[in-house]
Amino acid sequence: MASLAEAIQNLNAADLDSVVEDGRRRAGKTLAQVLLTVLLVLGAFAYTGGLSAERYRGAVTTILTLVGESLPPDFSRWSNWGRPLLETLAMSVAGTALGAVAGLALGALAARNTTPRWLHEPVRLLLNTARSIPGLVWGVLFVASVGFGPLPGVFALAGHSTGVLGKLYAEILEHVDPGPGNALRSQGVSPLGVLRFSLWPQIMPRIVDVTLYRWEHNLRAATTLGVVGAGGLGLEVVTAFHLFEYREALALILVMLALVTLINVAGAAIRGHLLHGA
Repeated sequence: MASLAEAIQNLNAADLDSVVEDGRRRAGKTLAQVLLTVLLVLGAFAYTGGLSAERYRGAVTTILTLVGESLPPDFSRWSNWGRPLLETLAMSVAGTALGAVAGLALGALAARNTTPRWLHEPVRLLLNTARSIPGLVWGVLFVASVGFGPLPGVFALAGHSTGVLGKLYAEILEHVDPGPGNALRSQGVSPLGVLRFSLWPQIMPRIVDVTLYRWEHNLRAATTLGVVGAGGLGLEVVTAFHLFEYREALALILVMLALVTLINVAGAAIRGHLLHGA
């Protein structure tokens, strides 16, 4: 504290004016950026009709009517949901696993600190392309290729997950601290030892986190693939809505909510076991 006070006292008037002026410039720049961001968001919202009061007329009444028609949830056909539920779970697990394996391989090639530019740039373009294609488009493609059922759903989830996880894995690899690895190499440790004792401990926690999060996402995404014929609970939900069976649709949504909750609990347990050995 004393050294700080002495430093402030040693500043002359010109230095103080420079510091104040620099602070004002930074504050003005930050304020301009905030205002520009707010204007962009409001412009986007207005373009979509979000600022039109007419669009909201009767919205609350319609929502309340739908909620009323959905209550109480109808679980009378629960015995028929076992197979679709298993299909949805299987699609999410298999699709995430395939996407993680492909994403890890491509992510290692896409990381700027592991491969030369002539290699990582094309791989990054490939990953960008994979994740820019919506999951439903992947679903249509694979339904046309391998037919209806959960198998095209697996490939659809894997295709999109490869693009997303590959990018995330590449960023994780790019943020690795090279210091521990360099120290091990200087002591004659093999590349496998560097991977085991330096690289893997740094990347493993984040890889586990993003992979488990993607699994949770794919479980929800698997339901939407029912729209294009990929099976699972999504097909049951779509069918219920088409038949105006809102009570059954609500029951199916509650089942999905319970399944996602179980996946969250399982993911937390897996994360704890892998990261803390407990």
